[in-house]
Amino acid sequence: MDRTRAIDGLAAVLIDAGARADWGLLGAAVRELGPQLQALAASGPWTGAERAALARLRGAHEGASVAVNEASARLQTRMDELLSNKEGWIAYALAGEPESGITQP
Repeated sequence: MDRTRAIDGLAAVLIDAGARADWGLLGAAVRELGPQLQALAASGPWTGAERAALARLRGAHEGASVAVNEASARLQTRMDELLSNKEGWIAYALAGEPESGITQP
């Protein structure tokens, strides 16, 4: 098995999942990194090309981490906005409710 190609494949999954904001795929890929790298490492010492691929994988992992952190920050901002407008959302919801005792045809 070509370990360089396998390592680059792992990096490609991280890059793709992060770019598409596919958090489920990204989480699964990150969980599998350890076992997959351990299996690859069992084949012997890393070559120079494999070490370069590992550096690319590290960069892909860091990029995915940045994507997650940015998405988390955007979500937190949105949640903060919703929370700050909570009273308005409640008033809006209540304004659309029919008054008690009145039935609609």
